[in-house]
Amino acid sequence: MLKQEAKLRPPNEAAALLAEHPAASVAPVLLGLNPGFAQDILSEFPAGFRYEVTHATPPDIARQWERNETYPQGSVGRLMEPASALFRPEATVGEAVEQLRALVKIHFITYGYVTDPAGRLLGVVTMRDLLFTDSTVALSEVMLREFFHLKPEMQLAEAMRLVLDRHFPVYPVCDDQGVLVGLVRGQAMFEEQAIEITAQVGTMVGVEKEERLATPFQQSLKFRHPWLQLNLLTAFVAGAVVAIFQDTVDRLVILALFLPVLAGQSGNTGCQALAVTLRGLTLGELKAGKERALVMKEASLGLMNGAFTGIVAAAGMYFVANHQNNPDALVLSVVVWLALVGSCVASGICGAMVPLTLKRFGADPATASSIFLTTATDVVSMGLLLGLATLLIR
Repeated sequence: MLKQEAKLRPPNEAAALLAEHPAASVAPVLLGLNPGFAQDILSEFPAGFRYEVTHATPPDIARQWERNETYPQGSVGRLMEPASALFRPEATVGEAVEQLRALVKIHFITYGYVTDPAGRLLGVVTMRDLLFTDSTVALSEVMLREFFHLKPEMQLAEAMRLVLDRHFPVYPVCDDQGVLVGLVRGQAMFEEQAIEITAQVGTMVGVEKEERLATPFQQSLKFRHPWLQLNLLTAFVAGAVVAIFQDTVDRLVILALFLPVLAGQSGNTGCQALAVTLRGLTLGELKAGKERALVMKEASLGLMNGAFTGIVAAAGMYFVANHQNNPDALVLSVVVWLALVGSCVASGICGAMVPLTLKRFGADPATASSIFLTTATDVVSMGLLLGLATLLIR
């Protein structure tokens, strides 16, 4: 029950919850959580309580937690578990099997790891090799000498790209000297990446990554309200654009019917560009120097989509204006087409530029991207529609 409650909360709230219980009860809970999440919770504990919890766990896990703490957030090193199936190259298959029989009762074992006295990883032994090889054969003769491994400092997104074509249940983690410093389960990596990706959905609209369903009402209000105030401020900017062209709106009331059409269409175009850009940044698909090409592609897509959807919008304007016996029906339809094309181009550019700009300044690319994008698309679409109408219709 305690474990389930902790899983539903962000690390700081889970730590506060667990700190109310004895260290001996907390240690098993952390051992049952995703290693990265458990490490984040452990970091939130007061120093004294953290000491009690680590000393209530097996020594190998306590040492691993201390080592994991030295690596940055979002790195592979934060997800590591201790390697227990360690062998010397001169050990025989029979000796390894006997050792494994005792280990599997208390540890999750998938592979055996052959190391030298300095702890450097020399090879990996599969259970199949141990099962079908004569018991007198040395491990150095059956181990896989060319093995895949991760680095502890490696960011999770980079590691995920490397393991996409290597579907192993467990990955060894070695430092620059080749020393085996821990193991990472594939499931733990995918869980951590899933949390990161789902968090982006919230940060796009000003919801903090730490907020969960179990987050208290007051904390949720504290997280969300500042962004809504910012959103209100940006909405005033869009409203100011309409106010600038108040005379045009009073003279051509029909334009008010198409303001939400342009805002919605251009906003959707921008969100498409934003989603693709964020996905590329998250998966590391956007290489250095390719930003200009991405912006140009999104601008071109905005141009084409705006041109085709603009035809439908222009036809709608012509039909409505003609039905109202407006003498400027044809000009109004041209205004709508031009405004929609221009706003879709601008939206495509903004959708790509907003996350790129945030990343350039060291911020999370997903942070409130939708708020800034919506402001830009509203200002451009309304400004173009009313501005062109003012210029072309006297």
